[in-house]
Amino acid sequence: MLLAVDVGNTQTHAGLFSGKELVASWRYATDIRKTGDEIAALLDSFLRLDGYGRESVTGLAVASVVPRLNGEYSALAASKFGFEALVVGPGVKTGMPILTNDPRQVGPDLIVDAVAAYELYGGPCIAVDFGTATTYSAVSATGEYLGHAIAPGIEISLDALAARAARLLKVELADPGSVIGKNTVHAMQAGAVYGFAGQVDGIVTRMRQELGGSAITVATGGLSVLIFDHASTLDKLDPLLTLKGLEIIHRRNHS
Repeated sequence: MLLAVDVGNTQTHAGLFSGKELVASWRYATDIRKTGDEIAALLDSFLRLDGYGRESVTGLAVASVVPRLNGEYSALAASKFGFEALVVGPGVKTGMPILTNDPRQVGPDLIVDAVAAYELYGGPCIAVDFGTATTYSAVSATGEYLGHAIAPGIEISLDALAARAARLLKVELADPGSVIGKNTVHAMQAGAVYGFAGQVDGIVTRMRQELGGSAITVATGGLSVLIFDHASTLDKLDPLLTLKGLEIIHRRNHS
């Protein structure tokens, strides 16, 4: 079975695949101080909670935006599972040409999202990942990675607003149900939810124009569920897109 791990700046999303089927998944805080042994113990506890033993894992695929942790996942694969981890980066076969100025600078999560979106939904397509940053990855009709846009994430923006405005406090990120807030908390929530939905529609509309007028848009990431119903340009909701992309890339490198 394949253990797929998407290491984000704030959270890590891990999933266990039996063939192409995701049979279990977990989220945990990303901690740059964790060693491979500590991460292995955490993953082992998740596996046992869902009735799987460490011996059931025969492969590990990792997409990480935290370079410090790449070596730790590689080390735990070798020492605890007895095989080499596939860490998405230069030299890994993705099946997707990267047509940016410097492909080495493209985040592995962006590539993995793009591979999954194109494989599962066709092209041209745009993968929108709502995480610490909100990212938009554009893929051509023939499966080429054309480039991306990066915006501050929803939670970062709210945190910055609370930190810089003396009369505003940090609030729970939730849909207030109305864009006209009747109190400060609801007003901040409305600005975050509906404001970011408007950002999505603006960026996706412009990307679609550059792609030739149409593109399937796939939303993923921890906050995608919150925004999906309020952005008219989002076609598909797939919170597991990155894990699915890791499974596809792992299969392409072990076929």
